[in-house]
Amino acid sequence: MTARRPRPARARALRPGDGVALVAPASPFAREDFDAGLEELAALGFVPVYDERVFARRGYVAGEASLRAASFMDAIASPSVAAVMAVRGGFGSVQLLPRLDAGAVARARKPVIGYSDITSLLTWIVQAAGLVAFHGPMIDRRLARGPDGYDRASFLGVLTSAAPYGLLATPGAETLQSGEARGPLTGGTLSQLVASLATPYAFDPPEGCIVFLDEVGERPYRLDRMLTQLRLSGVLSRARAIVFNELPGCDEPGGPPLAVDAIRGALEGFDGPIVRGVASGHTPGPAITLPLGVEVVVDARASEPRLIIDEAAVAAD
Repeated sequence: MTARRPRPARARALRPGDGVALVAPASPFAREDFDAGLEELAALGFVPVYDERVFARRGYVAGEASLRAASFMDAIASPSVAAVMAVRGGFGSVQLLPRLDAGAVARARKPVIGYSDITSLLTWIVQAAGLVAFHGPMIDRRLARGPDGYDRASFLGVLTSAAPYGLLATPGAETLQSGEARGPLTGGTLSQLVASLATPYAFDPPEGCIVFLDEVGERPYRLDRMLTQLRLSGVLSRARAIVFNELPGCDEPGGPPLAVDAIRGALEGFDGPIVRGVASGHTPGPAITLPLGVEVVVDARASEPRLIIDEAAVAAD
């Protein structure tokens, strides 16, 4: 059983005119997507903040790990920055973790937003810094596409209002196993969570949690393997419910087995609701923003489940 930890603190709410730092903890990105995302961020009423380090390149990562870590920590320390958003995922966020200052992140209480490879960073923020983090849109392929790439309502709702967001719009979500559960939301991209195990930064959710699992392009046997590993590690025994994204590209090409078959097989005997289709992270449509570390309710007693954010993710001061 994991040691009991205090609940994560709430970040400070964003306000119109606040600076949002754009950092590249993982892979490089296309400049045209960056510029388009800046326009969308400004249209939301925020001020994009960045420097030349965001454009660094070293093979498949956006510059040396020391440079990426320094850029992130400088954004955390800057008085002109109220939140930090990753430009893109890909690979490389885990390389930053030994170089980051959890105490400084905790004291700053700035929202950090991203998904995919940024899962490594979000997990560290929740567990090491004790701060709510945000599984939400990045610049690349999300804000760069405007409203087609991300859900504005949940993005602004969880980041700017010091009240519980309430019922999320989750069209297309389906109940795979019925039930109702409440607990702190945790998780991220499945492959990243599994890769963290047996490291000092291992995914270590609290007892009674709601686990959200996001993935893309992983064939059913790979989903089965990763879910089985999480289960054998004991992580999933702490969960009261498991919620998946749509798992785009995860069905076997040409027909069965499907992603849902892998889920049902790997999670057979799990005692709690299982839901698929919550569009956060890798999704073909607008991506929902989910606050990690806050209390949520999963109501899967009907074929169309409901996900309710029952606690504020940000504070007014």
